[in-house]
Amino acid sequence: MKKFFEEIKKDVKFKSAGPGKKLTDDTGSKPQAPQAARSVPKKAPTEGAQRAGAAALARIEQQPRPKVLTSQDAIRNQVKRELEAEAAATAAGQKNADFEGSSVPQKDPSYFSVSGVYFICPLTGKTITKSERESHIKEAILMWFSEDAVEASIMMIHTFNKDKEKVKAAMDIICKYIDNICKNLTEEKYRKIRISNKVFQEKVSRIEGTREYLQALGFESTMLPVDGEERTEEYLVLPQQEPEALEQMKVHLECLQKGEPIRAKLDRQPQVFRPSQHATNFELPPDFYNMTAEELKREQQLKSEMVERNAVLRTKAMREKEEQRERKKYNYALLRVRLPDGNILQGTFLAWERVAALYQFVRDSLENGWQPFELVAPGGQKLKDDEELALNECSLAPAALLTFSWDAAVQADITAAGGKTTVLIKPALLKNIKTLC
Repeated sequence: MKKFFEEIKKDVKFKSAGPGKKLTDDTGSKPQAPQAARSVPKKAPTEGAQRAGAAALARIEQQPRPKVLTSQDAIRNQVKRELEAEAAATAAGQKNADFEGSSVPQKDPSYFSVSGVYFICPLTGKTITKSERESHIKEAILMWFSEDAVEASIMMIHTFNKDKEKVKAAMDIICKYIDNICKNLTEEKYRKIRISNKVFQEKVSRIEGTREYLQALGFESTMLPVDGEERTEEYLVLPQQEPEALEQMKVHLECLQKGEPIRAKLDRQPQVFRPSQHATNFELPPDFYNMTAEELKREQQLKSEMVERNAVLRTKAMREKEEQRERKKYNYALLRVRLPDGNILQGTFLAWERVAALYQFVRDSLENGWQPFELVAPGGQKLKDDEELALNECSLAPAALLTFSWDAAVQADITAAGGKTTVLIKPALLKNIKTLC
């Protein structure tokens, strides 16, 4: 095609050069004036020829063919640009995280509606951050050995080991050890546990805290000779016990079976704010989200499919599955309650806590906690005090502003009796009242 256009250019140039000459003509003769070229009407190119020519030129110049964009294409391009921007922001955040040892870019704590998620250690009473929670609990349990070794070892068994089935199997074997000792007081063999025993190694020794528990009961590490061999082997040996000591051992065994993991309690961080038009503005810290790198990638993919998904009718099962996936994105919920006097009460909750926990939090913050009240979620949904639904099932995670109102019947009786509610929030909370930005 390129050669074709070059031939056309040569032909035009040749015709515009004037009449030709013979080589035998006298070179001294004057050149004749060129005749005026007759204008020959050109045939208009067809639409197909135009497209073919455009395609040929595009291939020659290595340029992509222009594409007419539809409205759907424009939407897809917009979504693509947004996803690329989010991916770039995520990559930058991860780069900062690798450099600073954090999972998210660092921001000024004052930027967020709450500085973070905090917990209270039940053993020390200390307020700790989410990242400090596990290490602090372990340290507190280990320090508890100086107070009560049996209780500390029980806490260790139930807290340090995540597989409950394996913990139960280990406890069953320990119970069998103690039961055999109590039933055979004079039999020494029942008071010895060979460390290399296969059952002990596979079922007991692998559970953190079991050895500490046995030693707290009185078992001592002893090296004993192996029958028929010139070597020794480690045993846990329980010295001869008095009947009272054996009874106490049974009590400790019952405590082991009833033990529970030590968990830090979520700090509600109750806070009161003055009346504000910014009550619905929430800026949550990263601790509120439960998104791994893989889940974040999947979330971006779902956004890119948003246009196609919205154009298709979805079944009830599809909608429920999407709602469940949405609920799993959040670990916590930051809830605000607008009171009749305009003040706003704020607290932090686990996303899967029940509505009853929210009612209890509000009740504990009121000066007149005995008086019945109602809470209305965004959209006008009334939440009941005995509601068994989780907060995320009520679309209250990761954040929401609710409306408080006194029970109308009770309030009418109070008003008829000449009484009125003036102060709503407890004075201790009002001392630290703040202004929302």
